[in-house]
Amino acid sequence: MTDKKLTVAIAAGGTAGHVNPALALADALRDRGHEVHFFGETRRLEGTLVPQAGFPFHPIHVTGFDRQRPWTLVPALVRLAKEERRLVREFKNGSIPMPDVAIGFGAYLELPLVRAAAKLGIPVALHEQNSVSGLANKQSAKLASLIAMGQPGAEDVLRSHAGANTRIEFTGNPVRTSVLNGNRAQGRAALGIPEDATMLLVFGGSLGAKHLNERLATLKDELLGVEGLHVVHSTGKGGYEDACAALNLTEDEAKRWRVCDYIDNMGDVLSAADLVLSRAGASSVAEIAALAVPAVLVPYPFATADHQTTNARLLTDAGAAVVFADADIDDDDFKQELMDLLQNPARRAAMHEAARGLAQDKAADRLADLLEGLA
Repeated sequence: MTDKKLTVAIAAGGTAGHVNPALALADALRDRGHEVHFFGETRRLEGTLVPQAGFPFHPIHVTGFDRQRPWTLVPALVRLAKEERRLVREFKNGSIPMPDVAIGFGAYLELPLVRAAAKLGIPVALHEQNSVSGLANKQSAKLASLIAMGQPGAEDVLRSHAGANTRIEFTGNPVRTSVLNGNRAQGRAALGIPEDATMLLVFGGSLGAKHLNERLATLKDELLGVEGLHVVHSTGKGGYEDACAALNLTEDEAKRWRVCDYIDNMGDVLSAADLVLSRAGASSVAEIAALAVPAVLVPYPFATADHQTTNARLLTDAGAAVVFADADIDDDDFKQELMDLLQNPARRAAMHEAARGLAQDKAADRLADLLEGLA
């Protein structure tokens, strides 16, 4: 930790998978007394979440391009160059504080900040959340002094795009303090679940939970046949009505099977769980690992380059999770594994200890240390 108070510029946006790790880093930096400024699109998720978290927010106006429509590349590049020049100008004239270090979290909107910082001689860092690197980080890699990885599987590709002197480090994906501070007792009290009950938490993430929801409905009777089991089932906003119809819970069943479309207090709810059944998005894997909850992971089958399957290896290689392909969850093996884990507390305890060994809850501090070293 440095005594010097830094100004750190962060570009992150588009999806929660980019924004939440960036906010987790920002929390850690602010706790150390540093000043953090965010850059992103006002009309996207970061335009809401960042001001809510109390960080200064500077709009960037860029457009992506459609690889199926190559002609969209020209206006995208023109807009990118314009925003890069504007940031250089505003950093120089002081209308935006000159940063000591800048970091991009992978979305295309990082490009103006990263390029402006490099032009001004400001150290540049990148963070790649997934096991398969995105296009923006590949494009920015040669400008970076540091690339931090949320998943170890990204290193070879990032190295092939990085400069000769670029340092590449595995830090894990930063997890927000609000999740890390999750409280089991509070979560169970909010859900009305007894402390001595077994709780299964099911959520599909933003990329889709339709097949998971359908499979859970077919297992309803067997799951509710497990004595003392309570299910908390987050269906995703688009799948709530269909899931409710497929489950067709009676009034008594609904006392032990809580269905919702979204979970606001994820820290408390995840802490309350004895087992998680989830997709394997980078943020989901990071949060599950940080709270050391045993997991059954079902990677989203249409993720780019099947990166969710590689994401899952962070937990499966450590012995903290088991993984099933989406195409296999209708088989008896999936049902038997799920039922065994729910009824085998000793096995879950071993997975919990394995997850703790990953120290994923320290990712934000590890990344903050590296940024301080750069600046």
